[in-house]
Amino acid sequence: MSERKVRVRFAPSPTGPLHMGGVRTALFNYLFAKKNGGDFLLRIEDTDQTRYVPGAEAYIIESLKWCGMHIDEGPENPGECGPYRQSERKEIYRQYALQLVESGDAYYAFDTPEELDAVRSAHEAKKETFTYNAATRMSMRNSLSMDKEEVEKLLAENVPCVIRFKMPTDREVTDTDLIRGNVKFQAALLDDKVLYKADGMPTYHLANVVDDYLMNISHVIRGEEWLPSLPLHILLYEKLGWEASRPQFAHLPLILKPVGKGKLSKRDGDKLGFPVFPLEWQDPKTGDISRGYREDGYLPEAFINMLALLGWNSGTEQEIFSIEELCNIFSLERVTKSGARFDPEKTKWFNHQYVSTLDNAKLVELFQPTLAAKNVNVENIDVENIVGMVKERISFINELWDQTAFFFEDPTSYDPKVVKKRWKEAVPGYVTEIKEAIATVEEWEASKIKETVSDLVNSKEWGFGLIMNALRLAVVGGGFGPDLFEICQIIGKETTLRRLENAVQNIQR
Repeated sequence: MSERKVRVRFAPSPTGPLHMGGVRTALFNYLFAKKNGGDFLLRIEDTDQTRYVPGAEAYIIESLKWCGMHIDEGPENPGECGPYRQSERKEIYRQYALQLVESGDAYYAFDTPEELDAVRSAHEAKKETFTYNAATRMSMRNSLSMDKEEVEKLLAENVPCVIRFKMPTDREVTDTDLIRGNVKFQAALLDDKVLYKADGMPTYHLANVVDDYLMNISHVIRGEEWLPSLPLHILLYEKLGWEASRPQFAHLPLILKPVGKGKLSKRDGDKLGFPVFPLEWQDPKTGDISRGYREDGYLPEAFINMLALLGWNSGTEQEIFSIEELCNIFSLERVTKSGARFDPEKTKWFNHQYVSTLDNAKLVELFQPTLAAKNVNVENIDVENIVGMVKERISFINELWDQTAFFFEDPTSYDPKVVKKRWKEAVPGYVTEIKEAIATVEEWEASKIKETVSDLVNSKEWGFGLIMNALRLAVVGGGFGPDLFEICQIIGKETTLRRLENAVQNIQR
């Protein structure tokens, strides 16, 4: 028997923007598939139409594309196992729900929402929690407790009903989770979940199992919040006769908030000032905008690198990995069982690592929208050289302007702290002499400008540190920036001389 081909799926619900925890689930599925020469599927689980949010599906797909995860099969590039939206597969599920009823593993339940609310209230009054299970099912209005004729009559009259799974009372359900090892559950303690709703749509549980079987999914890699559903899913594979085709399960650890206890949420991001979504999201109902990593200036490679190390480690000291490297070395064996704490500062560090090593031409491409917005004409300016000089100083693309504006515009103000410290009484006279000296430089190159200034400073015994800081203030407007003489070379002789004159005329102590 040949080894089963690896096929995994990421199956989000289009109920809003994709949380970074969801992106990590997609990433671990993607890396596992690519490591094992398998397929990565996207399936949209939109069975709950009441929670459907317009635009959410497109957002999910765009997010995965931005992150560099190629979808082998999905709504946009269907394969042989489509459709890939559960709402388009609704006719498929009913037959399996009825099959379970026929085999005695599921039953019709006619309890109305009002009746269920009344039962819950009665239990709450006794400080008990109501569970629809083996202990209570025979006291409810369902095909187990009612006469066959009455059930047939209600069905013939199309009285609304759901189909519930009949949880066995004498079973211990066990499995070997690929991350958590052996897990076991007492079926008698579990409730009889609804599999098929009165509106003709399946619940997550039935649709999930049916679709995974029909799409030949070999491994289900999902968040640990789905671990309590595992026994039901295992039993569904068994009762539907698909036990031999059941996928292997792996339940990922939670991403924890930076401080305190619990799962990372949007509220944490809002409170501490970082995004929790890959892309910016505008709520179609309220118009509220939530920040995204892309719009905040993060590179997708840095975002993915950061996510990969939340709950997984390579076993080495290496921290920077391309997605290709991750595909080669990823394994579920190195995924941790315990939650992984998110560190927004470490995320900025990752972005700095990628920005500082980014190809200058690519950096210019990312910088162009800012330059265009500032109406900067860069036709005769070596922008590649400029960004190369400052990229070690930035963590985000949107910091480039602050670090390079002086290359494109004369200073309109001067840092008062630097003025107070560096613009001494005699400095304007020194700067004027330097301006006159470098005006004679014929080959306008950094080395020639530096040589001329150095010769003058040394001959006058002014002190090189004092002069350099004053010249930087005049040319840049502050006390920052790369090599001063390289700046002068790039901005040109005419601009340099003009800025020195402007400083002499305009800086007031």
